[in-house]
Amino acid sequence: MKLGVFTTLLSNLSLEEALKYFQSLGIQMVEIGCGNCPGNAHCDPEALLESEAKRAAFMDLIRKYGMEISALSCHGNPVHPNKEIAAQNDRVIRNTILLAEKLGIHQINTFSGCPGDHEGAKYPNWVTCPWPDDFTEILTWQWEEVLIPYWKDLAAFSKEHGVNKIALELHPGFCVYNTHSLLKLREAVGPEIGANLDPSHLIWQGMDPVAVIKALGDAIFHFHAKDTRIDKYNVAVDGVLDTRHYSDAAHRSWVFRSVGYGNDYLYWKDIISALRVAGYDYAISIEHEDGLMSQNEGLSKAVSFLKQVLTFEGVADMWWA
Repeated sequence: MKLGVFTTLLSNLSLEEALKYFQSLGIQMVEIGCGNCPGNAHCDPEALLESEAKRAAFMDLIRKYGMEISALSCHGNPVHPNKEIAAQNDRVIRNTILLAEKLGIHQINTFSGCPGDHEGAKYPNWVTCPWPDDFTEILTWQWEEVLIPYWKDLAAFSKEHGVNKIALELHPGFCVYNTHSLLKLREAVGPEIGANLDPSHLIWQGMDPVAVIKALGDAIFHFHAKDTRIDKYNVAVDGVLDTRHYSDAAHRSWVFRSVGYGNDYLYWKDIISALRVAGYDYAISIEHEDGLMSQNEGLSKAVSFLKQVLTFEGVADMWWA
């Protein structure tokens, strides 16, 4: 495995400044935002697609600091009911795929997206219960009329351009948010659909990351190292479906934390071991969204923690057997 980071954490710095800092921490891989939610501060696909010289300079800079790119990320909602938003998000995703092809990268990370509840809707409608029956009807329409057709088309486009892994982050608010929904879309579309697995979004839903890893197996294409801390007293009062702002840590049922501040070493060692058993031997990409820590402290402590947890070397021969 290799220690990685999602570079959007340092979008306030130039790519070179960020890479220099990451190198000083011992980071080996970078996941780079190409637009939509992550922004494109470090990588603008439209600009790089226009110039072979710019692409060469971009890759030379990555190599200068001893890094590899784990994935190009373009998290967005390409099936948004607002057609302009959907088209803009789709354009970024397709440009990211085209850039990945030019750079010799075979995977992107994004969201599944979430449509509205009918053709003329203005806002996404995330369905979380089957009753009243209206919700089941909405869900059926979303999947059969919008989601599956869109991803079948995009997966075909992606394969045409040498990108055979579309890693969808299991994220509430979008149609793919848990194990069942990811596997449902993968079955409908094909093996190009997989998971960018982020335990922080599983934990607050009451899911066990190790159990999810066992269920997904080789459908795991990428991994985010981010933690969540549950406030059991607030959960006891309000449950886990919490719409308070992330900054209201005192009253929220849960908050995102840097790894190690939501769960302990054993918890994360079990996750890393489960990944290895499942055959995942790729990036462990730190995503820092801890509202209680600075950019530097949250990242540096996550790096220190993960260095004690990750298995960097290959599996040894069982000399004792």
